[in-house]
Amino acid sequence: MKRFLSGDEAFAEGVRLARPQVISAYPITPQTVVVERLSEMVEDGSLAAEYVHVESEHSALSCAIGASATGARTFTATSSQGLLYMAECLTYASGGRFPIVMMNANRATALPWNIYGDQRDSLSLLDHGWIQVYAENNQEALDLALMAYAVAEDPAVRTPVMVNLDGFALTHTYETVDVPTPEQADAFLPPYDGAGNRFDFENPVSIGFSAGPDYDRYFKYWEHRDMREAAPRAIKEAEARFAEVFGRRYTGMIECVDCDDADVVLVTLGSVAGLVRGVVAKLRAQGVRAGMLRIRYLRPMPSVLVATALAGAKAVGVLEKDVSFGAEGTVYTNVNSALQQAGARVPSYNFIGGLGGDDISEAQVEGMFRALAQAAEGTADLVIAFEPAEAARVLPFLAPDGLLVTATTAIQPVTAALSDKPYRADNVLANIERSLAGIGARFVAVDDVALTDAVGSRKVLNSVLLASALKEGRIALDLDDLRRALEECVKPRFVALNLAAVDAVAAR
Repeated sequence: MKRFLSGDEAFAEGVRLARPQVISAYPITPQTVVVERLSEMVEDGSLAAEYVHVESEHSALSCAIGASATGARTFTATSSQGLLYMAECLTYASGGRFPIVMMNANRATALPWNIYGDQRDSLSLLDHGWIQVYAENNQEALDLALMAYAVAEDPAVRTPVMVNLDGFALTHTYETVDVPTPEQADAFLPPYDGAGNRFDFENPVSIGFSAGPDYDRYFKYWEHRDMREAAPRAIKEAEARFAEVFGRRYTGMIECVDCDDADVVLVTLGSVAGLVRGVVAKLRAQGVRAGMLRIRYLRPMPSVLVATALAGAKAVGVLEKDVSFGAEGTVYTNVNSALQQAGARVPSYNFIGGLGGDDISEAQVEGMFRALAQAAEGTADLVIAFEPAEAARVLPFLAPDGLLVTATTAIQPVTAALSDKPYRADNVLANIERSLAGIGARFVAVDDVALTDAVGSRKVLNSVLLASALKEGRIALDLDDLRRALEECVKPRFVALNLAAVDAVAAR
């Protein structure tokens, strides 16, 4: 039956059809509508479940864990700070192999206080042992409510599932949704028996046990193994059964849109995929070979699928509503890891947007594709980098007959500085040289320490690099042009120092 529903309402309908026996509820914007609608269903008798209105999000998941341990099919929902408040319980649920389904309404985390949608909440908790899936639209949200139970309750998986809906973009936006009949839902999802993982007085098992150093690793290995191996198989089987019963087909752990022959691909997840999908169609009509890769399941990470889909691209971008402060976007880290594991040499770039509910426009997405196209083609005649790793990062922008100039002193980023083995500049420089071998490009590695020491100040590094570039004669400027520019544009007290830098380069 077709109904006009918000994402929250659609998901509540999916939960009703799944027939959970225990619902632990605590409201938080923008998830509140889910538990409100479920309370109404329990009240009017359309859902036979024990509805427990708890005092906090921590209690909501604790209640679900306890109910699951008795063999009940359970559901809870949360968002943002509520999900973070649950963090202690997330590992209890996954480590205990309790097949709980939880809906998370993606929302920004404090401070500043913000009720609007980004994905920092769920992405900050990827390592807590839950399967994580991201819906693009309200129909998928409803369908995932059913499929999540099928996956979580698979005997070889026994792992909780977090279904993520973008706050307000999905939760409060209305779309026409096909709501299945209870008979269809029952044909797809049989009752849960909880066999082998519940309190049973006739066949007692230990739940919530302790394990020391000698045994803990085995439990963590099994948890990791089943997430990596059993969960993808269960997802595939659940989607195949779902298509048979409901006639709607999904694409597995990822969705590829025009990736087969794409030069430039934008990777994303969640509701923004709809916008990117439209931009890809527009660019294709203009003759641009653009594509989109939507990651549906970020845990388990579909590394092989992602790398295979992206291997033929000339440039890849990752658009996400998240940032790991001091590093980069979390999705970008995962995608780069997948490419690295597969040995795929594809230039990649991170686009972060939508934080705190900020709008991501069609024009911005088109700009991302333009940047990727520029990287794919390599159109820059001259690229100057202040350190080797940055030179490597911008290398794809260099035209085949361009000039790349870089300082040779490594500046360690925070992630490298905290490592026992900071990156070595000589390795990076050697890789750049190998990458440019056999084409018309020219690579100049500048001994910046020697030159700035000769002048007596590190502050002239920019003039040293500019002079080194102009000395090569690849562009229509020379050292005299640079000297005149310095005399006209630099503060008088610094002119002599910068001119000395130019002279030092000229003398070499």
